[in-house]
Amino acid sequence: MQEAAFSGGWLFSSWRNRLIKVGIVGGTGYTGVELLRLLAQHPEVELTAITSRKEAGMPVAEMFPSLRGHVSLAFSTPDDAPLKSCDVVFFATPNGVAMQQTRELLDAGVKVIDLAADFRIQDVAEWSKWYGMDHACPDLVAEAVYGLPEINREKIKGARLIANPGCYPTAVQLGLLPLVEAGVIDTTWMVADCKSGVSGAGRKAEIGALFAEASDSFKAYAVAGHRHLPEIRQGVARMAGREVGLTFVPHLTPLIRGIEATLYARLTKDVDLQALFETRYANEYFVDVMPAKSHPETRSVRASNLCRIAVHRPQGSLAGDNTVVVLSVIDNLVKGAAGQAVQNMNILFDLPENTALTQVPVMP
Repeated sequence: MQEAAFSGGWLFSSWRNRLIKVGIVGGTGYTGVELLRLLAQHPEVELTAITSRKEAGMPVAEMFPSLRGHVSLAFSTPDDAPLKSCDVVFFATPNGVAMQQTRELLDAGVKVIDLAADFRIQDVAEWSKWYGMDHACPDLVAEAVYGLPEINREKIKGARLIANPGCYPTAVQLGLLPLVEAGVIDTTWMVADCKSGVSGAGRKAEIGALFAEASDSFKAYAVAGHRHLPEIRQGVARMAGREVGLTFVPHLTPLIRGIEATLYARLTKDVDLQALFETRYANEYFVDVMPAKSHPETRSVRASNLCRIAVHRPQGSLAGDNTVVVLSVIDNLVKGAAGQAVQNMNILFDLPENTALTQVPVMP
């Protein structure tokens, strides 16, 4: 983890002599309000438009009192919002919305960052199978850059369209990346045992997310197959340069926000695991490799863009035991969504990568 702020990026305002005009489509959900929270603190951003058909005309701060004094805009309909005059538009919308509007924005010279899944999976037929709809612009899927900066930073710099990674895929891929890149594990057998807070389901009325249902309970779900599985497999396969075998099981925990991923793999080489992880992430501001034998907690990253990681050889590395366990924690709404999207925007506009993202995690 890099402790000093990024340097060397020259500010967008000194280049264009103005602030970055930002639009948000779908500003009423949890990722939308997180985008607003982060961008309201961004010294190089002018919030230009925030859309919601249902809440058009309502001041943003009326829906989200936490933003009083920070965001003066009101929601507007997508038809009335000046999205084409923006430099970048974030889509914090349900799956299937961004793909309907992205081409028009790109043609107008606007960069697009999609926080949903419309452009994450390169195999369009596979995407349609998991998301239950035909893709509206399959040609743009091929152009989209997968926005995991720790892997694709150089590609992100020149992108027009960024597919912001999912929350589970972010935690899993950052946890596995050093092992897969170094070629020290059997990539035909990996297990991602993941737990998420209820905000991962979005800001909507749903029985499973009710307090009386989710509180004081813990369960696995979607064991037969979760939409994030093909995204995770695609990402890990790119790291490995070949197809991989990975089992992904998500769990719902009685938390509001946070993801913990416990990752299992089999070592094929004897390696100093702590040194491997520390070296790989030495220059990554948002990845904190914790000391040996640590157990990162979700509350240690709450409301921050950090991913904290610990790597273990369990049970004292018994003779013949080649198991490696990686523990990875993120805030699903920040590094798993809005924070990573702002990180991608900073890269796009040649800003210091941690601009507006240096918040200290909230405890307790």
